[in-house]
Amino acid sequence: MAKYLISFPAAAMVVPDGEWDAVVRDSHAVIEEAKAAGVYVFGGGIDESVPPVLVSAAGEVSEGGYPGAPPLTGGFTVLELPSRNAAIAWAARIARACRCAQELRVFGFDPQS
Repeated sequence: MAKYLISFPAAAMVVPDGEWDAVVRDSHAVIEEAKAAGVYVFGGGIDESVPPVLVSAAGEVSEGGYPGAPPLTGGFTVLELPSRNAAIAWAARIARACRCAQELRVFGFDPQS
């Protein structure tokens, strides 16, 4: 089984007025289904009210993230699934619930982690 990251940038969440309650309800329902199925690892979103810092190998801290990199925003869900096809199916369910496309990536296995 592999772990899959299903995510979207904050700018992708373009929800018409009056639909936010339905998006919240539907997205929470999909996560509850993933938990009930035993495939949920963790999920959440970037707290954009807290600015990022970059910490060097020497422990020096500078404001902001990597220079030139796009800002990291949005929501993330990690599921452990038996196949890419299963991950695509879950990503589609999350996309329907959130009303926006989801990016799907697989985590590489690190036996030391």
